[in-house]
Amino acid sequence: MSVTTPAGFVAAGVHCGLKANGNPDLALVVNQGPRFDSASVFTANRCKANPVLWSEQVVKDGVVKAVVLNSGGANCYTGAEGFQTTHEVAERVASNLGIGAVDVVVCSTGLIGLRNDRPTLLAGVDAVHAALSADGGDDAAHAIMTTDSVSKQVVVERTGWSIAGMAKGAGMLAPQLATMLVVITTDAEMPAEELDAALRAATRVSFDRLDSDGCMSTNDTVTVMASGASGITPDAAEFTAALTEVCSSLAMQLLADAEGADHEIAITTVNAATEDEAVAVSRSVARSNLFKAAIFGNDPNWGRVLASIGTTDAAFDPADLDVAMNDVWVCRSSGLGEDPATIDLEPRQVTVTIDLKAGAAEATVWTNDLTHAYVHENSAYSS
Repeated sequence: MSVTTPAGFVAAGVHCGLKANGNPDLALVVNQGPRFDSASVFTANRCKANPVLWSEQVVKDGVVKAVVLNSGGANCYTGAEGFQTTHEVAERVASNLGIGAVDVVVCSTGLIGLRNDRPTLLAGVDAVHAALSADGGDDAAHAIMTTDSVSKQVVVERTGWSIAGMAKGAGMLAPQLATMLVVITTDAEMPAEELDAALRAATRVSFDRLDSDGCMSTNDTVTVMASGASGITPDAAEFTAALTEVCSSLAMQLLADAEGADHEIAITTVNAATEDEAVAVSRSVARSNLFKAAIFGNDPNWGRVLASIGTTDAAFDPADLDVAMNDVWVCRSSGLGEDPATIDLEPRQVTVTIDLKAGAAEATVWTNDLTHAYVHENSAYSS
């Protein structure tokens, strides 16, 4: 079960030599049609890697026929030489497939500031093309891993059609998107405009609500390709729901594999004046290193939650806030509630609920704790 589960797709993953450890480092996913509708979203970071700069132009016409992805080097801030490498990779993929380079999305992940060896990459493009198969999705998913400990894959099936996805990411998980590359495939017939609307609706409540460490990547890319090979055109709402299920599954897999994390934390703000304010409050708590360190230490320190709420512009009465941790209301009306000692924070899953008492909107943001292992991982990172 992989990105090649939907009809009309082939994929492959190989080792081309970017990673010294010999692990797979180049993936290719190809849409064989009969349709080539596509939609993409990219990082909101103004400092963007060369593959993002290239791919932003590729996707403008709503047609993508292939996505090529390398791990082992981000190709970010490598100057004109790095952009030319991206261009030549797209040209080589296109030449091998008999398509135009303007229909090839390029993705890279790894360390910033280091050039990917162009001859190595181009030779790898030839090798990964030769390995393309209808069973190659799992190899592709493994080839895009960097600090990931496991591959991230999902398939959602509906009557006569399906959607599948693969992702990489284990750190710098913050919107818009995460330090992640995501390729989604479907054999449904969906025009590019409808794909775009569905993708943005899906990412808004999944990837955009994932905030592991507050650090925004330079390379984030999510691309969905629709082959139309099933011959079925789903209702837009049904398709959006299925796509949201795919994105949500991948987002939770990314969270579960966050670098060095001991806890996965769901922060839900309820009774907010607006959904945007609910998101802002939950995200403020998710980005508090004090709060995240407390959870790592199994300390239900609700004062750190209130302190984070107070940094937002959301509507609330500072003297009347309620906070629950794992369904124990430790804070009532901005004061001590139930006994914090009754909360068991040993399990990996932690929930925080914040009641603003200002409206009817709610939203959840997902994060993880701040651990010694996270600091160690990011003080000596290698791709």
